[in-house]
Amino acid sequence: MSSPAEKPEVVQLPAEAPVAPAINTRRVAAQRVREARDRLTSTSGTRPAFDTELLRQYAQTRVSASFVVMLLVVATGVLFGLWKYAVPATIWTVGMLCIHAAIIRNCKRFLGEQPTLAATRRWQTRFVLLDLLYGLCWTAILLHPAGLDTVSNTMMMFLMLLVIAVSSMLAATLPIAAVAATAPVTAAIALNFVMGGTFDNYALALLAVAAEAYFALLAHQLHSTTLATLEARAEKDALIGELEQAKAISDEARHRAESANVAKSRFLAQMSHELRTPLNAILGFSEVMKSEIFGAHAVPVYKEYSADIHNSGVHLLNLINEILDLSRIEAGRYELNEEAVSLVHVVADCHHLLKLRATSRGITIHEVFEHGMPRIWGDERATRQVVLNLLSNSIKFTPPGGDIWLKVGWTASGGQYLSVKDTGSGIAEDEIPIVLASFGQGSNSIKSAEQGAGLGLPIAKSLIDMHGGTFTLKSKLRIGTEVIVTFPPERVMSALAPMAEEAPPLQPEPAVTAVAEDRRRPRHKPIMSAGTGL
Repeated sequence: MSSPAEKPEVVQLPAEAPVAPAINTRRVAAQRVREARDRLTSTSGTRPAFDTELLRQYAQTRVSASFVVMLLVVATGVLFGLWKYAVPATIWTVGMLCIHAAIIRNCKRFLGEQPTLAATRRWQTRFVLLDLLYGLCWTAILLHPAGLDTVSNTMMMFLMLLVIAVSSMLAATLPIAAVAATAPVTAAIALNFVMGGTFDNYALALLAVAAEAYFALLAHQLHSTTLATLEARAEKDALIGELEQAKAISDEARHRAESANVAKSRFLAQMSHELRTPLNAILGFSEVMKSEIFGAHAVPVYKEYSADIHNSGVHLLNLINEILDLSRIEAGRYELNEEAVSLVHVVADCHHLLKLRATSRGITIHEVFEHGMPRIWGDERATRQVVLNLLSNSIKFTPPGGDIWLKVGWTASGGQYLSVKDTGSGIAEDEIPIVLASFGQGSNSIKSAEQGAGLGLPIAKSLIDMHGGTFTLKSKLRIGTEVIVTFPPERVMSALAPMAEEAPPLQPEPAVTAVAEDRRRPRHKPIMSAGTGL
């Protein structure tokens, strides 16, 4: 009587140690070399591309704020014309507008040209000179109404702060130009206050210098923020470029791999046909010679040779079939022929097929099956192949006198599992990933007299994965090996409970004939029977 099977223990396979790629190191070294080269070729210590981009932002800011600056100039000219002298104020306004127009015209020309390193340096110098002239013109109008009265001092201080603030904001991406536009105004106003000789004027001069320092610091912070933004955008663009390049390389490698896979599939298909044709003849003739159908051999040793030829042909045919199965699985062309399968019956049949081989080696196979196991929805041929591969490996690597346990039962989640455990030589822990790979063999397999192609376990694992199950291999040297395969609960075909309501009849009720219906119909006498004789 079979005893209840034990629940399998889920054991994670040892993960491979991550290998640190050298791509990051090469990327960091290349970035450092590029940054050092850019600092040597740049005037501001940054990349030349950043200098050009900062200058373009300066020109764009100037063009976009041209109306605001023009409005400020006109308002200042009108104010001083109404307050002091109209003619000098008008001349100053016209000259200031001409300088402003020259700045805007040069900004538009720079934005329309193709940026180069030499052109960037030339335009940067031109913009600094234009901003210096712009600041000197503001100095002329601010020093004209200077006096000792409080109104003049307040007016000069207010306009100076306004000019410095506007110029610093407009030239924030070009700090040299901001200093050139604001330093003359601040120096002239501070000098004018100092020449006043009073404590209030000294305080105003100090306030003007402090305001210049504050706005210069603010412009520097804006420049640093803009530069950091440009660097982040450049890093993002570089990363996107690397990703696109890596994607192109991976796509090309994938296309090559697909082409190689197609070529391999064609080669295997052609070679399998070419090999099977003469192999069938070898198997047939060797079977006839081994069985001595046409008479006994003159030399008895020929019978043994014929048996060896037949066994070698069978081994070669099995090897070809395994290679073809693995190639179809890897290519995704292996289709499951799913049906209701009894896992217990499949395992019992495989045990019956390999029982003679195990008995000849003195190996005892124990069956531990749970009773009342329902069927599962799967491919019977694939399930049978998995069981045969696992049981064949156990018989192959179990020494004479050993034991093998076949277990079938329920998993903790409601699925079904199959366990094949032996007392063989076992597998080293570091060789488990090798034996699960295609054509991989452990050291014990290589030393064994019955060597294979190393395809049994990979094919079994792939077939179980196609069923949505799990494949777990546990082994210890000189102790034994256990392989546990599980099928998910979704594939277990549980019996349905009986329906509470009565089912409809399989056949409809017999139709009532027209005569019987006419007899059951009530007869009514006519109200009038004229002309009927009734």
